[in-house]
Amino acid sequence: MEKRGVFSVTGAYLLWGVLLIFWRALQEVPTIELICHRMAWSFVFVALLLSWKGNWTWLRQARENPKTLITFLCTASLLTFNWFTFVWAVNAGHIVDASLGYFINPLFSVLLGVVFLKERLRRWQWMALAVAAGGVVFLTLAYGAFPWIAFALAISFGFYGLLRKTADLGALEGLSFETALMFLPAAAYLGFIEFTGAGSFWHAGTGTTFLLSLTGVVTAVPLFLFAYGARRVTLSTVGVLQYVAPTMQFLLGVMIYGEDLSTTRVIGFSVIWAAVLVYSGEGILEARRR
Repeated sequence: MEKRGVFSVTGAYLLWGVLLIFWRALQEVPTIELICHRMAWSFVFVALLLSWKGNWTWLRQARENPKTLITFLCTASLLTFNWFTFVWAVNAGHIVDASLGYFINPLFSVLLGVVFLKERLRRWQWMALAVAAGGVVFLTLAYGAFPWIAFALAISFGFYGLLRKTADLGALEGLSFETALMFLPAAAYLGFIEFTGAGSFWHAGTGTTFLLSLTGVVTAVPLFLFAYGARRVTLSTVGVLQYVAPTMQFLLGVMIYGEDLSTTRVIGFSVIWAAVLVYSGEGILEARRR
């Protein structure tokens, strides 16, 4: 069971790491149109899966509970913003900055847990947060600009994770509800641009049309793998594996897409990576001690 869970979680993070190649292949499609396709096709895919499983009983709960509706309106908005920022960053040549966001995200999630869930941190966890903050301050001062792409991704996904942690729907049901809320505005926009002839679907070649129709599959599959595996491995294992995706994104950005890796970036990123190692190592040692 543990081995199967590790394979599933690793597969999810590997897919998240390499999927930037998929989004890069759709670079000629405007970002807002690409995100709307991702919303619409994701809903189609999960709706078909739920229909196959016959699992629609949660709809009544979602419809009758205003708190559930408000929660998932917020998570859908955060997910939309996160998707838009990441895809725009990838296609605008900011892959390395995007990867930094997902290195920071776990540490930011820890901070949210302290503030909103009253979780208590151990000494080395506080030290990791302080080191990461030092790295961000260094990058900001060295560049003369705040690393907004990284923080937009980290903050949006951090709050998304916080809300999903306290929500009363499971992984598949929650994703279905989120994409259902996204579907109508996304489909309306796509219908409008296709009607006016400004859309890419059917107009930008067979290859682009095929890739756009796959956006739902490539969005949902890693989420399902993660949901399956995370229930079968320890939290400390998930904590270590979650850095697979941003590491792959960073390497692809530098080695494949030729993004700049200045000395300043190396120093700033190294400080943040040191914080990540301190936090992950402390978590593993604490789990073994217990």
